[in-house]
Amino acid sequence: MKRLITIALMASCMIAGAQNVRFSTKNHIVEASGSDSEHAAALILQRFLGNEKPKIIVREISSLPEDAFRVGVEKGAVVLEGYGKSLSYAACDFLEQEVGMNYWGGGEYDLPKRSSVTVRPRTEVPAFRYRQCSHYLLREDPFLRTWMRLEEPGDLFVNNLWVHTCNRLLPASRYGKEHPEYYAFYNGKRHPGSASQWCMSNPEVLEIVCGTLDSLFHAHPEQKMISISQNDGSDTYCRCPACQATMDEEESPSGPILRFINAVAQRFPDKEISTLAYLFSVKPPKVTKPLPNVSIMLCDIDCRRQTSLPENPSGQEFMKYLEGWSEVCDNIFLWDYGINFDNYLSPFPNLQTIKDNMVIFRDHGVKMHFSQINSSRGGDMAELRPYLVSKLMWNPSASLDSLERHFCEAYYGAAANPILNYIHTMEGASVATDADLFIYESPVTYKDGFLRHAMMKRYNVFFDEAEAAVADDSLRLSRVRRTRLPLQYSALEIARTDISRDNVAVGKDLELFESRIRELGVESLNERHNSPLEYCANYKKRYMTSPEGNLAHGCPVIFTAPPSKNYLELAKKALTDGLYGGAGFRENWVGWEGADADFTVDLGSEKEINEVRVDFLRQVGAWVLEPKGMEVSVSPDGENYSLLGAVENPENRDMSIGFKELSVERLSHARYVRIKISGQKTCPEWHFGVGNPCWFFADEVWIR
Repeated sequence: MKRLITIALMASCMIAGAQNVRFSTKNHIVEASGSDSEHAAALILQRFLGNEKPKIIVREISSLPEDAFRVGVEKGAVVLEGYGKSLSYAACDFLEQEVGMNYWGGGEYDLPKRSSVTVRPRTEVPAFRYRQCSHYLLREDPFLRTWMRLEEPGDLFVNNLWVHTCNRLLPASRYGKEHPEYYAFYNGKRHPGSASQWCMSNPEVLEIVCGTLDSLFHAHPEQKMISISQNDGSDTYCRCPACQATMDEEESPSGPILRFINAVAQRFPDKEISTLAYLFSVKPPKVTKPLPNVSIMLCDIDCRRQTSLPENPSGQEFMKYLEGWSEVCDNIFLWDYGINFDNYLSPFPNLQTIKDNMVIFRDHGVKMHFSQINSSRGGDMAELRPYLVSKLMWNPSASLDSLERHFCEAYYGAAANPILNYIHTMEGASVATDADLFIYESPVTYKDGFLRHAMMKRYNVFFDEAEAAVADDSLRLSRVRRTRLPLQYSALEIARTDISRDNVAVGKDLELFESRIRELGVESLNERHNSPLEYCANYKKRYMTSPEGNLAHGCPVIFTAPPSKNYLELAKKALTDGLYGGAGFRENWVGWEGADADFTVDLGSEKEINEVRVDFLRQVGAWVLEPKGMEVSVSPDGENYSLLGAVENPENRDMSIGFKELSVERLSHARYVRIKISGQKTCPEWHFGVGNPCWFFADEVWIR
């Protein structure tokens, strides 16, 4: 049945389309029995139009493709047609296109008063049947998801089993101790653990997993898709003789995985079995092809983002994998990454690549798409980015420039042009300097590129213009200031790497940044949920102090057990240069992989010593673990050493990025201070790098 909705107009309203009709004020809502989907769409219209809307027919039909809808005019009424949630999409599209409404989330929206609207008859069919992206307001505003036409894994995947599911389907806590043979073999042994991969050639694993899936499908008959996918981490796949033989034949570690997945898919021909092509498994196998009911979730995590995929070497390599999979699979789920996960509050000028890559995905037969942009409040273009992504996932052929301009003019008002100038100027600077834009970087990486001093000065001019343009509009002023935060954060990050910085000026910048963070409610700095307020506190403690009083400052360091080769040159000065490293290990940190450290600081002459302290980084997600402990010895001549003291450091599994100081306090006199650091060496069983070498990173040595 259809639901007929007719609502009185406070003023007459002209509908232009198949015919022109004037609606009188005698119209009213007519309730009729109908589907839940019709009712949901009707409520959306009633919520925003109230008593000011024409006669609208909401009609459920099943003949359109999945998520598609139709907008038209029929016998003097607006007609919205679709099936299921697409009817709500139609209602939102009518509000946006005909009525001119913008919905920003969190209850914020613009709804212009119009005496007439023009209906453009159309049928809308999405480019991807499943569309997912990130927006910080999605967590608190369910309607925003409908407005943006987005879906979530729980809509599609049984019991939300959609990625990194190995341990949920074959728990190491249950099977690991008695059946280590179920888990990956490498580095000379099996590695059972919560982050371990499976031995895909073990027939018992297949039987257990199929039994678990059978129970899950029976418990959730309304859903037909499930993921059997590797745990997070690289180089942890099984190399037992059987798995290795398959990999040799298939010329890829994805070979044993796909053979296992196909075996499961044969057991459940009416279900869809999804698996990851991620990190070690991204390359398609040479021989085995996915069965028709297998879905490949292909991830481009290692690609650089400064240009579209075919325009940089990492993207060109990924394109080979995309082309290979698309030749043999009609069910590709593309997982794209589009933000700096280590620094949400860092400029990430990749908006110009979104459309180009989306077209590539569509043209290679991708059916489902997740754009992981982790939009967090205060993050880089945290409102514009998901807007663009959601629009382009629906229609990759849409004009990027038009979408950007519409958003900025509606969201920032009079500040739109300066904001657009900022976006386009930074994008141009990024491409011109050939910045290697990666999803795990510090703004410091780009301090000689698109974030160099001259460009930062220009960006700030744009924001000064933007703030002045909306100075009398408190709502839009707060939006501009929130958008400016990544620029302010970058300036602070770059300043901490300059030993000659003006601490008074930097202190004022930090004070302003902290006040804006509080005012605008910014809660997360990165994917590990580090607090921006914690960052400000650390900044004062770590970077605003003078090296004065540090006996080790500027002193030479002699290595007995040197760092990894990529850090040898940096190690000559970084440990005693007076500059503390930041949250990323790529600048000012000295790293040891799978080894201990042993080095000596030469103070130049005999000095009185009360304390020896060394700073360390913790970034568990990047395989950077805190060391096990530290031992300090002293010598007057560099030959005869006596133990000053030792300290142990308990294991820390905290996934947030942090810093750890180890210190030994004891009065002595010495010229040479020898420091030995015991590393974890290999990732433990709870870590997704289990069994592989891990790192520790040291920075400033303080001798007081």
